[in-house]
Amino acid sequence: MSSPRTSGPGRLIIAVYAVFVIGSASRAAVQISTRWHEAPLAYGLSAFAAAVYVLATVSLCISGPRAWWVSLCAISTELVGVLAVGLWSVLSPESFPDDTVWSGFGRGYLYVPLVLPVAGLWWLWRTRPWLSSR
Repeated sequence: MSSPRTSGPGRLIIAVYAVFVIGSASRAAVQISTRWHEAPLAYGLSAFAAAVYVLATVSLCISGPRAWWVSLCAISTELVGVLAVGLWSVLSPESFPDDTVWSGFGRGYLYVPLVLPVAGLWWLWRTRPWLSSR
C-alpha cells in the first residue's frame, strides 16, 4: 500500500523535488569542483540546497510519522533558505558573484524554488499522520 504522501498531487511534488535534486546536485558538483575559489559562499549554499532537496525527496517517499516529521523539517528549512538567501542576494548582490538555486528567490529556476516548499508544506498538512484513515 502506498503512502498518502505519494499519491495524487504528492506524486507531482516528489517528481519536482527529484528534478531539483538532479539539477542542484549536478550544478553544485560542477561549481565546487571547477570554480570553488570564485564564489565559495554561493557554491556552498548550492550544495546545501542539494542536500535539503535530497532529504525532502527521500522522506516524502517514505511512509510513517517519523518520515513525515523529517519532511516537515527539510521543507521548512528549504523555505527559510529560499527566503533568506533570496533576500540576501537581492540586498547584497556583491555577496553572490554567482547564483545559487535560491538566489533571487529562485529567479534562475522560474521561481519554482519559492513555490515548491509552499506546495510541499501544503501537501504535508493535508497528509499529516494523525488524521484518521482515509
